[in-house]
Amino acid sequence: MEHEMLPCTRGWTRLWTGCVCRVVVSAVLCAAVLLGSASFAGAQQKDKKNKNKKDTPADASSPTSIMSDEQQLDYVISTMLGAWQVNDLEKLHSTYAEDVVIVSGNWAPPIIGWSNFSTMYQQQRSHMQQVRMDRSNTVIKVAGTFGWACYQWEFASVIDGQQSVAQGQTTLVFEKQNGRWLIAHNHTSLVQAAGALTPVKPASAPPPSQPPRS
Repeated sequence: MEHEMLPCTRGWTRLWTGCVCRVVVSAVLCAAVLLGSASFAGAQQKDKKNKNKKDTPADASSPTSIMSDEQQLDYVISTMLGAWQVNDLEKLHSTYAEDVVIVSGNWAPPIIGWSNFSTMYQQQRSHMQQVRMDRSNTVIKVAGTFGWACYQWEFASVIDGQQSVAQGQTTLVFEKQNGRWLIAHNHTSLVQAAGALTPVKPASAPPPSQPPRS
């Protein structure tokens, strides 16, 4: 069991404090249209340069250079959760793709793009102290330049002065970009606490009919 931290998403602070505390871009696209044959040649050169950059292998000095793809994904998960625990935004950013999609466990639209996610993360992380996450039952699969992982977690923290606990599951989708595995999709779900659902009362049986009097 690894002791790591949960990636925070939109509405989690409200959900934890409301539910659990009761016991808790689009990427900017920029294109320059140049006129003339010289400009066209320059654009071709730029495309070639970008292609070469995309195909650049990972740095051989990286700690993941001798790891299998599955081990690299597990390393990225550990880095991401560790950065979240110590509130290291730069390190957290290094694990996410710029066009990442974040889906939380509550009824809210997905968060699209690192810029939007980082804003929400900083707002919500500021409410938390003494954060702890126990990660378990991690399953990792790789297929070409894509991979995915799922795991269970148990969370504990002080949120706005109140001790909070929660349990849930996370599924991550990875894409290999420029020789590095990055999180392209994060779907985290909270598990409803036992007894939190209101039981449905059975319908009242109709009173027995009385025999007619003679």
